[in-house]
Amino acid sequence: MPYLFLCRNVEGEPASSSHGVLLNLDMLLSAQEPTNDIMSSVIMEASKKHPLDTFTHLRITYHESLPHVTHVKLNRPRKRNAINALMWREIGEAFRQIGTIGDGTRCVLLSGSGKGFCGGIDITDEKFFSGISPDNSSDDDESSIDMARKALAFKPQISEMQAAFTALEECPVPVVAAIHGACVGAGIDMTCCADVRICSPNTVFSIREARLGLAADVGTLQRFPKLVGFGSRVRELCFTGEDFSSEDALNIGFVSRISKSESQLLGEANQIISKIIANSPVAVTVTKSSLNYSRDHTVREGLDHVALTNSAALISEDLVKSFMMTSGGGGAAEFAPLQPHSRL
Repeated sequence: MPYLFLCRNVEGEPASSSHGVLLNLDMLLSAQEPTNDIMSSVIMEASKKHPLDTFTHLRITYHESLPHVTHVKLNRPRKRNAINALMWREIGEAFRQIGTIGDGTRCVLLSGSGKGFCGGIDITDEKFFSGISPDNSSDDDESSIDMARKALAFKPQISEMQAAFTALEECPVPVVAAIHGACVGAGIDMTCCADVRICSPNTVFSIREARLGLAADVGTLQRFPKLVGFGSRVRELCFTGEDFSSEDALNIGFVSRISKSESQLLGEANQIISKIIANSPVAVTVTKSSLNYSRDHTVREGLDHVALTNSAALISEDLVKSFMMTSGGGGAAEFAPLQPHSRL
């Protein structure tokens, strides 16, 4: 199948390190509109400022070469995208809104700026530990607070941190994580919540928490085994905190592919995304919802859930358009955007 390879240079990187974008030529050439019009609409969308690009440590833009795609980039490159308290809150706030504001987003590309995807929690941020020793307590007051009260006061912070990453999982549209360099600790917690994960050959993963003196408590111990199994290797990685390679991640099923090189990572992620956004956004969001629900329920409960959901979702013009597209009679289908979610 022919593809068009578009190159761009990332700001701050040498001209030799181009990041590629693969576009499916068959899809473009068979579209109902002329190819030039499609490319023009893509360029127009990419040039628009994303309404959610308001955060300090996240860069949120419309994809520069694919329509209906929001690109979220972790943006603390000098800290290897280590997550401080502000960035943690921003991740939750961003993903609770992406796919719900009626801007046509059908898929999210998640990546990291700089030399690595995510260096884990930023342990230099004292706010993470303020719940253990409340700022409003003097040394004398602190010694008088028993352990149970300290624990009850600290638990909401852990729950808030968990909810921030769960927002990726509950985002109504698929999240494709393109991982390079280091993906450590909280980086594993976060990418466990993505729907699709790919990585570059140089990626180094680590469930690092045990080496730092704590059990991972924001999702890895719950999600990682459900993604790759509860076998001996998984427990070894969790107990030892040792690094594991991109090949290890592929072998156990944590990532679905390894790019040929780091420079081709985003291009290969774009191949996956281009296939996702070619499908009905109704079908894709219902599929994600059913997969997530079925993971945590019995087969019978999952069947009942998708039956109820599809009884409404099948009453859609997308069904006819998709049949025409797959039968070769209608070219690339044009689907209406998902409506913004109703909020109080």
